[in-house]
This record gives sequence, C-alpha cells and structure tokens, in this order.
Amino acid sequence: MNPSFETTLTSWRDPMKEAIQTLVRIPSFLVEGGDGYPFGLAVHQALKQATEIAADLGFRTWYDNAGYYAWAEIGQGEELIGIIGHMDVVPPGNPASWTTPPFEPVERDGKLYGRGTQDDKGPMMAALFAAKAVMDAGVPFPKRLRFIFGGDEENHWRGIQRYLEREEIPDMGFTPDAEFPLIFAEKHILQVTLTTPNEGAALMELGVAYNAVPGEAVYTGPQQEALIAQLEVLGFPYERIEGGVRVLGQAAHASLPEKGINAITRLALALDAMGCRAKTVRFLARTIGQDIHGETLFGPVEDEVSGPLTLNVGRLVITPQEERLGLDMRIPVTWTKEAIVAPLQQAAEDFGLTYHEHAWKEALYVPLDHPLVHTLLQVYRQVSGDEEAQPLAIGGGTYARAMPNCVAYGPNFPGAEESAHQADEHIVLADLYRAMEVYAAAIYALTR
Repeated sequence: MNPSFETTLTSWRDPMKEAIQTLVRIPSFLVEGGDGYPFGLAVHQALKQATEIAADLGFRTWYDNAGYYAWAEIGQGEELIGIIGHMDVVPPGNPASWTTPPFEPVERDGKLYGRGTQDDKGPMMAALFAAKAVMDAGVPFPKRLRFIFGGDEENHWRGIQRYLEREEIPDMGFTPDAEFPLIFAEKHILQVTLTTPNEGAALMELGVAYNAVPGEAVYTGPQQEALIAQLEVLGFPYERIEGGVRVLGQAAHASLPEKGINAITRLALALDAMGCRAKTVRFLARTIGQDIHGETLFGPVEDEVSGPLTLNVGRLVITPQEERLGLDMRIPVTWTKEAIVAPLQQAAEDFGLTYHEHAWKEALYVPLDHPLVHTLLQVYRQVSGDEEAQPLAIGGGTYARAMPNCVAYGPNFPGAEESAHQADEHIVLADLYRAMEVYAAAIYALTR
C-alpha cells in the first residue's frame, strides 16, 4: 500500500509557488558569453537560485559557478534516479504582446503567468517540492534521487552535454517538461541555417528562436504601401506601426506548428509577390509557403509511431552582408537524417543558398513494455483516475532523449492549454498541484 502524501504536499504548495515566482523573475534566456558565462549572467543566476532553493529544502547540491548545469540530490544507495529539467527559457518576444510583463510573475484567475511558468521552471519546482513532501512524510530513500538543472535546453543542450561528460548518469528517470500520461517517443530534431550574401535586399530581423512559430513579422523596408496592398490581396492581417508594417500570425511551439500561424512565411509570400530580391524570401515563398509538413521539399514523410514531419520557419535575418534563414524540422523516429538533408540541400542550392546544420538531436523511443513506462503510467492512472489517456509520441524535444531509460512525464494533463514559448505563458495552479501528487507518487515508486 503506497503512503499518502496529501498533507505534506498541501503544506508545500505556497512555498513552491514562491520559488517559481523567484525563478521567473530571472530573465534566463540565452545571451552567448554574456558577462563571462557561456549562456549569460541570467542563466547562471537561475541555476544558482535553483540550487539555493533545493539546499534550503535539505538536498545536497552542487554548482561550480561555470554556468552550465547544477544538481541537487537526496537519498542513499548505488542506484540513481534522475529528474531532469532546465532553468533557461526562450526570449519573451514583443513585450507588448503580453498582458503583464513576462518576467514579473502574476497570479490571476487561478493561473500563474510569466516566462518559464510552464517551460520549465514551474514543473521542475513542482517535482522538487513533491520530493520534499515525500521526505517530510518520513519515507526513506533507498535509492538516490537527483534533480539535474540544465542551462541551455532551448538552444544547443550544451549544459546537459557537459553534465554527461563529467557526472554520473542516472539509471532511469523522467523530465517534467511535456504531457501526461507520458511521452515514449520524440521525433528527431534537425535545425538548419540557409545563408547567402545580401545582394541588395531590405534588412530584416524576424523571429525569436528556431523552435518557436513567430506570431509577428515587422517589415521596415521600402515599398510598404505595396506590401500592404499585397497583404490585402492575400487576406493576411497586419498592423501599421511607426516606421513599418507588422504582419500578424499566431505564436506556438515549433513542435506544434498546426497550433500557430507563421507570420514570417506570410510576409515572405507577400514580398515574393512584389518581386523581392532576397533569395531567402523567394525560397520560403516558393518551396515552403504555409505547408507545415514540407511536402513540396520532401514529399510525404510519416510513420505509424510518431506521425508526419513538421517544418517551422523560426528566423529570418538579413544584414547588410548576409541573408540567414533558420528552419526547425521534427522528423519521424523511423526516418533517417540523410533522407531529409539531401533534398533540402539540393533545393537550397537551386535558390543560391548554402546549407549549414545548426543543431541535431536523435529521436527518443522507449518501448511501451519498458519497466519505466509501466511504472510511471500505473502511477499516473492511480493518482489521476484517468484510465483512458495513452502514452504519446510527440515532435517536441525534451531532455528525456539526452539519457538512456528516460521519458517525459507531465506537467500538462490531457486537454490542457499549451502556452510554452508564447506570450502570456502560464500554468494552471490547480493542475500544477495535481502534478505534484503524481510526481510524489512517482518518486516513491521509482526509489523503491
């Protein structure tokens, strides 16, 4: 009979919420080499703050102030259970798109708002404080439980790679950075940059990250009235702003492009219709357009385990010297990287663009009959009462794929709103408290 942690979990709800708010106030998006830290001063501060929170809860902690990663541990024994998450966030985008400032956490209508509340500061604190609730219930830990905090998950995973090079690798574990009941498969992630010298195209800097569907694209170049006329013809919404035109879309995570509307591709379609000279714009308009599955480039790419390929145009930057186009692709788990790279390289060359690999992450696939999957699914069903939801395959990339015998586990419940990487990112507090219950029971089960 599993013990109940209801009393101790309830007592830690408010302290957990305060810890999340403290972390959200740190604007820990990537600043390469900022203030002498690999990912910037704010990422260093967030990692350090996470260890201080854990230390106050009674965990053994380690952080070398290098700015890459940190960890916090409890328990005894040779076996190590890992809970892996990250303290970095994506940039906030246009602050005017937020109801309240992105790094000033606000609670309203039962939700906690702020960048990182859902991805991934909130969920990591929920799991950490769930572990504290198990400790307070007097339960011994015959296995060690280690929380691993990475500092570069939203970009190149350099923090967790450094951890893997220097530290003990957990025997099994999970990352609280996706959905319940659990994620057993994650598509390959390929991010590429296509470049060419600028031969007279208007300057632009569009999008915030490869892995975010851009919700707006601001054009400040020439022929703005002609652009507006073309946007009208195409039926694309826009706003006139001082000095430019803002093309409107809908922000979303790149793993779920069907939930967004890509403003960069809308702008590219309008500019190409006007005869724009930028090779990146012509490539976008004529080979991708608004097709989120890239079928013009690759034909149908799909498998039964993980579904179709998705393609996101995340960045378009045109400087006086160069055009740069950033693409993010989520490739089905049974397909190979080479099957995608070859046709993309050829298409890029046809438009005078040069292919560069920006990032590559191998797919995750943990079979449904694996003991970890069985245990976590059983825990979820016992705590939530949900017998219907099934393990998922997704296009998202979580830290689960960084380590063997690891899956993504919550915090979002089936049907919950996804707000990661979007303006007004938030977490529903009632759902977060439910997730704490699941995490507490999972920690108990995995450390038996």
